[in-house]
Amino acid sequence: MTRRRAMGALEAEVLEQIRAADEGLTPRDVLDRLGDGLAYTTVMTTMNRLWAKGQLEREKAGRSFRYRPLLSESEIAAARMAEALRVARDRPAALSRFVEELAPGDEELLRSLLDGEV
Repeated sequence: MTRRRAMGALEAEVLEQIRAADEGLTPRDVLDRLGDGLAYTTVMTTMNRLWAKGQLEREKAGRSFRYRPLLSESEIAAARMAEALRVARDRPAALSRFVEELAPGDEELLRSLLDGEV
């Protein structure tokens, strides 16, 4: 039986492999690195979706494409947080809940960032 991934987990795994490479990677390269029974078309589709979302750039490489990251991990995380906040019906409640979930020390870091100290 094939294991199920959480929503977005395969995209995250693919991005991790591409970021770890010195050169861009083709879908075959990523499939070989993941090595857990995925279909080539699944990896290819995932990489194409990441390209369509603006997270990867690509160039023709033979009959395939070679992909490279456009955004850093922190840029992607920030964009996700901004999008979650943008679609929240109750923005103050969403921000409040976010602050409640911060790890120890993160609240001070956030305060320093807001005050322009970092």
